[in-house]
Amino acid sequence: MKAIVQDVYGSADVLQLRDIPTPAPAEGEVLIRVRAAGVDQGVWHLMTGMPYLVRLFGFGLKKPKVPVRGREVAGVVEAVGAGVTRFQPGDEVFGTCEGSFAEFVCAKEKLVARKPANLTFEETAAAPISAVTALQAVRDAGRVAPGQKVLVIGAGGGVGSFAVQLAKAFGAEVTGVCSTGKMDLVRSLGASHVIDYTRDDFSRAGVLYDVIVDTAGNRPLSVSRKALAPKGTLVIVGGEGGGNLTGGFERSLGAPFASLFSGQKFKGLVSTEKYQDLEALTSMIEAGSVKPAIEKVYPLAEAPAAVASLHEGRVRGKVVVRI
Repeated sequence: MKAIVQDVYGSADVLQLRDIPTPAPAEGEVLIRVRAAGVDQGVWHLMTGMPYLVRLFGFGLKKPKVPVRGREVAGVVEAVGAGVTRFQPGDEVFGTCEGSFAEFVCAKEKLVARKPANLTFEETAAAPISAVTALQAVRDAGRVAPGQKVLVIGAGGGVGSFAVQLAKAFGAEVTGVCSTGKMDLVRSLGASHVIDYTRDDFSRAGVLYDVIVDTAGNRPLSVSRKALAPKGTLVIVGGEGGGNLTGGFERSLGAPFASLFSGQKFKGLVSTEKYQDLEALTSMIEAGSVKPAIEKVYPLAEAPAAVASLHEGRVRGKVVVRI
């Protein structure tokens, strides 16, 4: 099969299209014929091996332990391993795995769910990691409730575009923070108010929010808490722009300690992957509450360009690789 493979850590130039053996599903796994693969920030971190914290988490100290990139997948079950009970060949599915930039990939049954009936494979592939992360930020960490004021920072990005829709679906009044070129997108996702961070500072606007979901990855806690209600919750998703060791994740790591000295709650989100959340998203997607925002679909051979474009930060919503 054809796949996007890397032998060493580095920029998008290390990604190469090659022919490699087709995998076989182990016990508890399904073999998926990949139709599309989403591109999330995790792909960049695993490609570069940066920050070094990524390598310490077991992804390979000197080179990638799994050479094929890609983690979000949408496709058709080709075969099932021993013990698999929820799927059979021919089922259309989506979920997370290691190595989705390929014609075939094996995924654990517990990380896969049936594909939403009203989405294309390309649209579906944008959801497994970004939408699940947003769901856990809004529903679990933020505990967003009807009537609350919610601010989503990075509202025009992969996780942020889902967070806006989910917060609205849970009954909140949503304000999105994004760049000038993404304002129309954020409004179309259901945000009642949109702030252009290149022109205005939300922390000085005098509005206090019950929940702030920060997906932008580099803003100090001291800034965000100025816009947070006295008993409000700040949810920090991921981390970008820091040093080589933690790469911005220190905000998430330090957030719980900051909560000890304040009525405000600061939570660093570490998302978990499970099919129950994928099923919850499927229900919301099929009900029309949530829909992936996709800027561009790339062919498999251009997956390196897709990864590079995401890292530049100008992507509106998500980019996807079509297999």
